[in-house]
Amino acid sequence: MASPVVIIPARLAATRLPDKPLADIAGLPMIVQVLRRAEAAAVGPVVVATDSPAIATVVEQAGGRAVLTRADHPSGSDRIFEALTLIDPQGRHDVVVNVQGDLPTIDPAVIAAALTPLDDPAVDIATLAAVITRAEERTAPSVVKAVGSDLGGGRLRALYFTRATAPWGEGPLLHHIGLYAYRREALARFVSLAPSPLEQREKLEQLRALEHGMRIDIVVVDDVPLGVDTPGDLARARAILTGTEKA
Repeated sequence: MASPVVIIPARLAATRLPDKPLADIAGLPMIVQVLRRAEAAAVGPVVVATDSPAIATVVEQAGGRAVLTRADHPSGSDRIFEALTLIDPQGRHDVVVNVQGDLPTIDPAVIAAALTPLDDPAVDIATLAAVITRAEERTAPSVVKAVGSDLGGGRLRALYFTRATAPWGEGPLLHHIGLYAYRREALARFVSLAPSPLEQREKLEQLRALEHGMRIDIVVVDDVPLGVDTPGDLARARAILTGTEKA
């Protein structure tokens, strides 16, 4: 039986929306809204990994657990791996779910869904995607497309991730959702690898895993959770969580 832990990386250094983890959304800091949804997923203990004492304080005041990590991590994956080694040096948790700290409206069921591909021992990493329904997203470089082989039951084996419009031709396109469930050994291997050529070209960290032969499976879910990156996103998240806009 797997023993998952959910780790939420969070930092204050966002250029487009400074201090966004502390932004108030429906009476709670955004990072606490994410914490509550991760807790509601009920897949395992939840920890916030941060380099900010201010973030750690609001998490602990809300009854959550936070761990302070180094400030020089190049990615959230490196931050969650440090946090994992700090909170669990004995290796009791064999699965790590990385939930981004800027997803305050995420459905807890979506977090839980990311774990299902790891029932297959051949899978190293699991992630999520949703069918693109807005025409402008099909060509937007900011929308990462997931390309995979259909395994049935709403699951695919990932072949590639790209900012381009892919695959070509008629048919649905998938919007990748940056939530990952790693086997512990897969995360340890991943952070030990140097950035790969396609990762650097596409600016997509997950390509490092594919280029080194690691298997990523994708679960297709109904909707893309709102990621808060701009003041407009923040306003929409507030509207959703106060009931003035539907998610």
